[in-house]
Amino acid sequence: MTAHDLAVDLFTSAQSRAIDQRAMRELGIPGFELMTRAASAAYAMLRRRWPASRRVRVVCGGGNNGGDGYLVARDALADGLAVDLIALDPPKGDDARRARQAFEALGGVAKPLSAWGGLAPADMMVDAIYGTGLNRAPEGEAREAIEAINAARAPVLALDVPSGLSADTGACPGVVVRATATATFIVRKRGLYTHQAEVAGDVELHTLDLPASVLEAPDARLLVAESLPPRALDSHKGSNGHVLAIGGDHGTGGAIRMAAEAALRTGAGLVSVATRDQNVLAMNAARPELMPHGVDGPQTLQPMLDKASVLALGPGLGQAAWGHALWTTALDADKPTVLDADGLNLLHSEPRALPTKTVLTPHPGEAARLLGMSTADVQADRFAAARALAARFHATVVLKGNGSLIASAEGEVSVCPWGNPGMASGGMGDTLTGIIAGLLAQGCEPYHAACLGVGLHARAADVAAQDGQRGLLAGDLLIPLRHLVNGVDA
Repeated sequence: MTAHDLAVDLFTSAQSRAIDQRAMRELGIPGFELMTRAASAAYAMLRRRWPASRRVRVVCGGGNNGGDGYLVARDALADGLAVDLIALDPPKGDDARRARQAFEALGGVAKPLSAWGGLAPADMMVDAIYGTGLNRAPEGEAREAIEAINAARAPVLALDVPSGLSADTGACPGVVVRATATATFIVRKRGLYTHQAEVAGDVELHTLDLPASVLEAPDARLLVAESLPPRALDSHKGSNGHVLAIGGDHGTGGAIRMAAEAALRTGAGLVSVATRDQNVLAMNAARPELMPHGVDGPQTLQPMLDKASVLALGPGLGQAAWGHALWTTALDADKPTVLDADGLNLLHSEPRALPTKTVLTPHPGEAARLLGMSTADVQADRFAAARALAARFHATVVLKGNGSLIASAEGEVSVCPWGNPGMASGGMGDTLTGIIAGLLAQGCEPYHAACLGVGLHARAADVAAQDGQRGLLAGDLLIPLRHLVNGVDA
């Protein structure tokens, strides 16, 4: 039996439905009982979060998600609240029909969408239109209802998944309910944590008191906050690895400097930089702890490669002859490598075997080029794209973006729950490259280094963004990064 931690375990919609069926079949729990538990949990959440609400509008579809909505509406009526219920379709299953009857037995009246305009303003909305099975754009009255919910500007509680959001991918192929909070049931759905998942608002899991015996191995997991253990008292710079950062063609010296400095701040014992001659003076002046060297080709790079234990390859490297020559020579050294930026663009142009321990850090556009598809295709199923890249290159892959994914060549996937829009600025990816390289230098295996590095990077950005997201610079992450990697409250 897989050890479960439902605080971090993520499941697909197919797994979620299989768990429902297993609970009914193996535990003898009727479907209506599960529906009743879900509604009770959601209504308790509603009252806890919005205790002053006196008028609630519930919008129900025809499936079991709509059945949950009817029972939430019933509980609200029983609690003395005014309830307006909009029914988009008649209930399709026995449990959903029974839920509607329970609502009507307390005097509730289901109204058509056309009645919306004549209703008094509601204090809050409950979205019970679709459940976990929708992977297309909402159409017809469902689309109109979603638009009306969003236009109402009232708090919204979504049941299980906001209608219009894919529970599997986090994509929104059309209109989507923009929820203030989501009550998700039994297990966490992986689409609530990546891509466009911000539409879910605050997500609360309600397990409905089901035992672990009905669960199965999760498809992915959320990262948890980690740091590195304290160093041994006899530690010295040589015992904490030597990162060689390679890049910084004409006009892009800042990219490789940011990667190199991030490796230092993460705890690498030594960091050298192989770059253009013109960058050396500026690096020595701004950050004398770095060891920059001007290199004009493979012959001058090789002695640096011989001394390094880990490579950070790609920031500002360029794709011209200079960058290509350094790229080829560095990969031939077969040392643990973090490959980013132009290092990935060169890999697209010239596919080749990579070092045994490699971490690729593409954004969606770079991932699309490597996979021979469009960026939209990558974003339509980020989990599949990350796994495909990891399998193709036999490497650990960080697919960057909202809810960054880390995939191993064996198919493991972790999802980053931290980060903010302020990170959409130049240099953030270079900093991440350096962080992961610094962790590799200190002995972390590639998948762990990528998971820990992505988490530290995003958490440091959240600390730095406390002064505002706009204007956040990659360099602003370095001080909170130092705190977090040491387990110090930033």
